[in-house]
Amino acid sequence: MSSALSDSTSTAAPAEARGADRRSRLRRYQAQLLERMHAAQSGTLASGRQLGVQLGELRCLLDLTQVSEIVPQQPLTPVPLAHDWFLGLANIRGNLTGVVDLARYCGEVAVAPSGDCRIVTFAPTLGLNGALLASRVLGLRNIDAMQADAVNPAISPWCAQCYTDPDGQRWTRLDLALLVHDERFLQVGR
Repeated sequence: MSSALSDSTSTAAPAEARGADRRSRLRRYQAQLLERMHAAQSGTLASGRQLGVQLGELRCLLDLTQVSEIVPQQPLTPVPLAHDWFLGLANIRGNLTGVVDLARYCGEVAVAPSGDCRIVTFAPTLGLNGALLASRVLGLRNIDAMQADAVNPAISPWCAQCYTDPDGQRWTRLDLALLVHDERFLQVGR
């Protein structure tokens, strides 16, 4: 019986340590999240911090204040007579959200479905229940560490600014606030 008792205490100790470690990580994460929320509300969020996403073959930067959340790809309900870049509607936390393949919208190769695909929803302040289908979310990027390329006036203003990172990768900064007012973007029907 003593060996059974020592076996249960030896397995309980690592389990307790793992639980304490998880709680500690959760507290740190919650504190960081709270700091970010306060910074975003007060407008003191670092201007150079952008969310890097891959849309098909395009590497894009999204302003964190224009993004609400990132959710795994889920089944979409197709919309009849919509353009091929309008993928359909998703039920995200009880809200119907229109999901767009922005790569296809821009005339590029469509986002290929994979386990890395994510739906990036627009912030409520943009006034449109919309989202982009991203091939991958690449994490936070600092545009202050990137070289700004010349603005191309022939391109739509919502995607005219490009950057090159220290590794030579080219990034397009998307202004979702301008995109949601683009007449072509708002006309999803054929």
